[in-house]
Amino acid sequence: MSTEISPGLTLQNTAAPQKLGDYKLIAFDMDSTLITIECIDEIADVTGKKAEVAAITEATMRGEITDFKDSLRQRVAKLRGVTEAQMLQVRQERLRLSPGADTLVRAAQAAGLKVLLVSGGFTFFAEYVRGLLNIDFVRANLLEVQDGSLTGGLVRQCWGDICDGAEKRRTLLEVASLLGITPAQCIAVGDGSNDIPMMEAAGLSVAYHAKPRVRSVAQVCINEGGLDRLLEVLQPA
Repeated sequence: MSTEISPGLTLQNTAAPQKLGDYKLIAFDMDSTLITIECIDEIADVTGKKAEVAAITEATMRGEITDFKDSLRQRVAKLRGVTEAQMLQVRQERLRLSPGADTLVRAAQAAGLKVLLVSGGFTFFAEYVRGLLNIDFVRANLLEVQDGSLTGGLVRQCWGDICDGAEKRRTLLEVASLLGITPAQCIAVGDGSNDIPMMEAAGLSVAYHAKPRVRSVAQVCINEGGLDRLLEVLQPA
């Protein structure tokens, strides 16, 4: 049973207000959560395949396509030939932080929380966002580049090949262990089905303008307004 505590902000199976400082780590999805765009869709726009790729992205986020790794490989393959210069143009012209992202992250940092960005998107964008918000930990996928252009493949990293829902959960738990804290002291914020595993592992789960399946499992649902509306539930002081 959910309760709307103010327009566009609902709670279920949790109480408000709580203290932000009771938590020690806040983990964010990136695309359509911490930033306003789905980066892969915008890169695909360069190749004229945005509608095709976006349809796969949307079905995956809704949970209709359940194999995230296969879905991502299909979409990345369609990016073959995109140049690094075109990627930079997408980042400069289209990447914007979500409303309230800066406010929420700064409030969390001021309350002593560490910040994790864990994304099924790409390091090219995630590392840029890290710099904008002074984020502590980042895990994302690495696009393969040869001679200045995307090959349509991904590079395997030390932790694995693709950051899917299972890897997001594992990363949250790994960082919590590194910090010497419990999963109950973690907040997880996301919008798509591949965020559910980490949201279920965290002490507080937050759905931001999320798909119905994600809203059904989240304790806090921000359906209207910016990310900083979480501060209506978690008091900064």
